[in-house]
Amino acid sequence: MTRRSRAAYDGAVPAPNPGGGHAAAPTSTGSLRSIGAPVSIRGVSKWFPTGRSFLHALDEIDIEIEPGEFVSLIGPSGCGKSTLLRVVGGLLPYELGTVTVDGNSPAQARDTKQIGFAPQTPSLLGWRTVRRNVTLLAEVNRRGAIHPPLNESEILELLETVGLGDFLDRLPKELSGGMQQRVSLVRCFALGAPVLLMDEPFSALDEITRNEMRYLLLDLWERTGHTVVFVTHSIPEAVILSDRVLVMATKPGRVVHAETITLPRPRSVQMEDDERYLAHMRNVRRSLGEVSAR
Repeated sequence: MTRRSRAAYDGAVPAPNPGGGHAAAPTSTGSLRSIGAPVSIRGVSKWFPTGRSFLHALDEIDIEIEPGEFVSLIGPSGCGKSTLLRVVGGLLPYELGTVTVDGNSPAQARDTKQIGFAPQTPSLLGWRTVRRNVTLLAEVNRRGAIHPPLNESEILELLETVGLGDFLDRLPKELSGGMQQRVSLVRCFALGAPVLLMDEPFSALDEITRNEMRYLLLDLWERTGHTVVFVTHSIPEAVILSDRVLVMATKPGRVVHAETITLPRPRSVQMEDDERYLAHMRNVRRSLGEVSAR
């Protein structure tokens, strides 16, 4: 479970912790390989230099994520959600604590292609078709990977799942914004990385398309069993997608509430009328309100 123990800060910033770990053997079960890996975040703190002082961005974050778990981070702007995602992904150093992905440091996990990213914008290559955009990451990330990318039939199955089976040879300019984001999601899953980090991938979409994308993402996740850490500002999105929703506060960024979602899986749009869904929404909203009131 998520917990927090806050230590005193004397104004000195320690040197970055490089982390440690070992490579783990890949697993393969199910039609599309259930390959989720655990993520451990223990006592992680992060500072950013600001002139002659330091901004305390993350304060002793403690999160244990199980293989195949879907965890959402939600909180006000500036609370460190994206910073934490980049720390887990090996894109930012951290000053205190430890982070491991399947026993590996973030840098090792990145080097062995155990982490996939889904950004806010699709970032598709305009001269490559849907099919060739999806296979791009697998083509350029083969070296050092300990988990093989999905094969062609598995990729086609995922493209069919998100309704792109008839658009395999289309270019990005021929697709709507929502369709481009579907390509981006499938590309992320196609890499075969056991842990996917998603930083508000639906934020640029209209609400109707965004709601559709939530359930398409659930379809992909349920077929593959990846571990997902998902950043969002949307309470409905966090609740319907997640096994747990972690509410973060700011100044410094920290986890102040963990909401375990009791809705059964697979999830469906009908569950948005379920009293359990509404109760979870109220709990997360109340926690966010308490954060804002501080």
